[in-house]
Amino acid sequence: MTTIQISFWVLALLVALALVFDFMNGFHDAANSIATVVSTGVLKPHQAVVWAAFFNFVAIFIFQLKVAATIGKGVVDPAVVDHYVICGALIGAISWNIITWYYGIPSSSSHALIGGLIGATVAKVGTGALVGAGILKIALFILVSPALGFLLGGLIMIAVAWMCFRTAPRRMDSWFRRLQLVSSALYSIGHGSNDAQKTMGIIWLLLIATGVSSASDKLPPSWVIVSCYAALAFGTLFGGWRIVKTMGQKITKLKPVGGFCAETGGAITLFLASSFGIPVSTTHTITGAIVGVGASQKLSAVRWGLAGSIVWAWVLTIPASALMAAAGWWVARQVL
Repeated sequence: MTTIQISFWVLALLVALALVFDFMNGFHDAANSIATVVSTGVLKPHQAVVWAAFFNFVAIFIFQLKVAATIGKGVVDPAVVDHYVICGALIGAISWNIITWYYGIPSSSSHALIGGLIGATVAKVGTGALVGAGILKIALFILVSPALGFLLGGLIMIAVAWMCFRTAPRRMDSWFRRLQLVSSALYSIGHGSNDAQKTMGIIWLLLIATGVSSASDKLPPSWVIVSCYAALAFGTLFGGWRIVKTMGQKITKLKPVGGFCAETGGAITLFLASSFGIPVSTTHTITGAIVGVGASQKLSAVRWGLAGSIVWAWVLTIPASALMAAAGWWVARQVL
């Protein structure tokens, strides 16, 4: 990869822009970690934020940075990436996140970032620099992750209902209020293992392109890791509640047992994806699991109209953020 020469201030601006995206990720995807545990009343919002942020950080000690490597090398050819491409990608992803956050639609920050990378790269050099196999794998898991979340969430709910058939509802509720602390912790680890690495991957790629870091480094600088987790946690604190309400109550009404089953099914899906280095959407995963839990009780328990509007947001995320990123790349060329 050819080293690009930019001023310290431009580099600092782009790192700050990446952290703004991470903050917006907190508005969107980090809310997924706490939506069910807050909506079922097991934890208060400020308690859930601390709980989720802690276990997001714990994930760095459990999973390798395979997702960060996929973002850095598996979507577009790293040789064509420069500060204009990264700036355009971040502008596209942030713009789409703001639009969907405003309307309370749980779209995917992950796919907004991927769409942004694609759009900015195509604007610069055309489609030849796209890594087809990597994009195909990501596109496939747009379908696989919610389907697997739906299947696992529904099956776990059915298994729990069968095992606890003779248990008094009040006693069952007491058990699963405690167990939901475990399942939400597992889901937060899964969220950290996948989402927290994506902004790290972007900043790391920028630092390598500018010669600040070496391509042979096994990990990004420690300040990158700490700042990405901090930005994610602050985003959750300040903006997540709009989407928490959509995820936790508007799709289907959840009780602690349902929250436990949805989080456990979602966590298993995220663990599998992170182990294979596949950047999946935590939004898609937990939405699929929540719908699976609701549908396992009765199909009418799910508000299918709302679920359908969420699916449309998923479909539009990559092309919409790509178009915004192409415009962002042009703006970056004029300004930076």
